[in-house]
Amino acid sequence: MCGRFVSSSPPDEIARYFDAEPPAEAALEPNWNVAPTSDVYVVLVDGGVRRLATHHWGLVPFWAKSPAVGNKMINARAEGLADKGAFKHAFRKRRCILPADGFYEWQKRPGQKAKQPYFVHRVDDEPLAFAGLWEEWRAPDAEGGGRLRSATIITTEANETMAAIHDRMPVVLPPSAWDAWLDPDDADLDVLGRLLVPAPPRILTMHPVGAEVGNVRNTGPHLVDAVEPAAPTLALDERAGRPADP
Repeated sequence: MCGRFVSSSPPDEIARYFDAEPPAEAALEPNWNVAPTSDVYVVLVDGGVRRLATHHWGLVPFWAKSPAVGNKMINARAEGLADKGAFKHAFRKRRCILPADGFYEWQKRPGQKAKQPYFVHRVDDEPLAFAGLWEEWRAPDAEGGGRLRSATIITTEANETMAAIHDRMPVVLPPSAWDAWLDPDDADLDVLGRLLVPAPPRILTMHPVGAEVGNVRNTGPHLVDAVEPAAPTLALDERAGRPADP
């Protein structure tokens, strides 16, 4: 899955990188610890124009009774996407890219209760282009108001780089796929589905970071600084005071 990422680049730079119009909304603050339910940048085609816009992270389907549904929709698994009720409509018509400067993933450590967080980013430090879906939700009791635009990040199986710490990763689209993915008139779901594959292992690198990133109140560039990973500890058999059987 992808539950935290970094969005620290200025919106004008992001828009230029993705050849998109800059956002009409006020710029978001740089954030090195973007968490679910935050506002995030998305690249989408709106009115025939590629734009950078601000959406809520956590997809709220148009049929939802409450926006709280989005709290569980921060990620969408690529497998079977065209058939899943929460995502199939957006997959057909409302695809987007979520730009990121990197993301975090947590690795289970033998003998330790706490997981080790890692920061994952491109080896060339270019932005990542997460494949995403977006929706517009309207409050049932609102007349002409109560609208919410939201988005989710599509995940797939881990590549060789990511498999060392987790079995899933965000889909990272290459520039050659952006036009097709963002085109709302492209209805060839078989071809689009073939874009939702693990990124080439060579484009990503990662390093362990401090446990501070686990608290959503913490933000700042220091969160991506490399640290020495926590050393593994032996689990003890409390009755005998010896290492427990594996």
